[in-house]
Amino acid sequence: MSTNNLSSSASGRFSLSAAALHILAMALMLMDHLWATLLPAQDWLTCVGRLAFPIFAFMAVEGYFHTHSFKRYALRLLIFAVISEVPFDLMYGGTWFYPVHQNVIWTLLIGLSGIHLMEKTRKKQKLTIFLPTAVLVVLVGSALGTVGMADYYGAGVLTLFIFYFFRGRKWWCFAGQILALYWVNVELLGGLMYPIRLFGMDFELCQQGLALLSLLLIWLYRGRQGCHTKVFQYSCYAFYPVHMLILALVLNYVNR
Repeated sequence: MSTNNLSSSASGRFSLSAAALHILAMALMLMDHLWATLLPAQDWLTCVGRLAFPIFAFMAVEGYFHTHSFKRYALRLLIFAVISEVPFDLMYGGTWFYPVHQNVIWTLLIGLSGIHLMEKTRKKQKLTIFLPTAVLVVLVGSALGTVGMADYYGAGVLTLFIFYFFRGRKWWCFAGQILALYWVNVELLGGLMYPIRLFGMDFELCQQGLALLSLLLIWLYRGRQGCHTKVFQYSCYAFYPVHMLILALVLNYVNR
């Protein structure tokens, strides 16, 4: 990774490039998957891993607005979704075919397809067309994510829509991302709660709520691409199925 990927911007403000965000997200995802397979006693790994998906969702939305061809972008995702399904099934289900849970690329595909439809109607500049289309896309997209049992289910698809509706660096975009992601991760997904005590008072911290910390990294992105070679791009795609296959094989060997 070049020094340009993690550096200050021309104005002197520290920023993260798209390449740096992808690398961080892959590292965070690996930690989460290590907890899910080889190191289940290390809860801190999955706590840190909560930050991975929002970053991937954010970068997928950014990728949509920077791609020259959505069809090619969607086709690449579709190919790697198919390729990744067996490694995902092996890692999570311990079998070649595990139909009750699909890999996260399907989640990204559903979300991006919905965004593409909304963008096509938005460009017509008719609010009376865009608003009902957006509502329908959000409802159908979240339902598809849930019924299709894609990773993070409908909440995962909603995460992409959140980064679409609140795309930008205005204060209301930041506020919308915080509030909407809180609702998705704490209210919809919920999950394990950690009791904590602060200033003499007892609270509960939602493990999935730690996903909101990903916004601190996302907000450091200011549009710089960083490394964008074909080798780097396809290495990022390949990392997903390859690391899951390796973890599944190691887990199978350890459990013999």
